[in-house]
Amino acid sequence: MRMKVNRISLAACLFLFLFVVIGNGLHLTPAGAFLAAATGTPLLIHVFSQRSGATAAIGRHAPVSRGPVRDDGLDREHADSSGGWENESVSRQ
Repeated sequence: MRMKVNRISLAACLFLFLFVVIGNGLHLTPAGAFLAAATGTPLLIHVFSQRSGATAAIGRHAPVSRGPVRDDGLDREHADSSGGWENESVSRQ
């Protein structure tokens, strides 16, 4: 319940902020400022929620490879033992 109240109050503050800034900055009529704030508030909420969701998803995935990788793209554990290791070249990232 408290999170819902917080989200609603943040949306109301964002609406009022947009109403004042857009209304005064663009010298709009009160109806125009209201319309701009009413359409801009959900748009900004959507953009920021998508951005925060994308950054949270990046942190959940582990890196693909942590160790040194050969030039042919194979890890040492999965490499064929019959190949020539005398020409091994390790790329460092």
